[in-house]
Amino acid sequence: MVDAAEKLPMSMDEFLAWEQEQPTRHEFLGGEIIAMTGASDRHNTIAINLTLQLRDRLRGGPCRVFMSDIKVEVEAADAFFYPDLLVTCSEQDAASPLVKREPTLIVEVLSAPTASYDLGQKFAHYRPLPSLQEYVLVDPDRPFIELFRRSGADQWQLVQASGLESELELTSLALTLPMAPIYHDLP
Repeated sequence: MVDAAEKLPMSMDEFLAWEQEQPTRHEFLGGEIIAMTGASDRHNTIAINLTLQLRDRLRGGPCRVFMSDIKVEVEAADAFFYPDLLVTCSEQDAASPLVKREPTLIVEVLSAPTASYDLGQKFAHYRPLPSLQEYVLVDPDRPFIELFRRSGADQWQLVQASGLESELELTSLALTLPMAPIYHDLP
């Protein structure tokens, strides 16, 4: 979730150094610093459920799952973002402890204040990442997921999963996840 802070003319390197000294997380877009706010318990539960499912299925392979404390750099957008969840299979990313640059999958759990941003501008900023194969948006209030799958250099196909009996097919990771566990234990 995002709350506008102040606009500072700062380079990406300056931002990285500055943010390491801050008590809260911030995203960065073209010199603008955006303070991150907390998430709801529903949001957090879904992110944890998805992380656990992916981690269990990817364990032992080259891909790793990260939650919202790891930044993704999008150089083409002059930006750093904190997605709710990301998966990277990159050796370069494995060697970078704070910033990932080659995510295969990015997941955002929607919230009312950021839903249109996550679907619109944020997705537009993520799309130039050549490694990104799937972008997933999860509705925290009902079992509904929108998945955008790369189908060409600049083309994305929308796939929807709806209902607890459905499955989420992640072709980028050769995985199919049942929907019901994604929504387990919601308050």
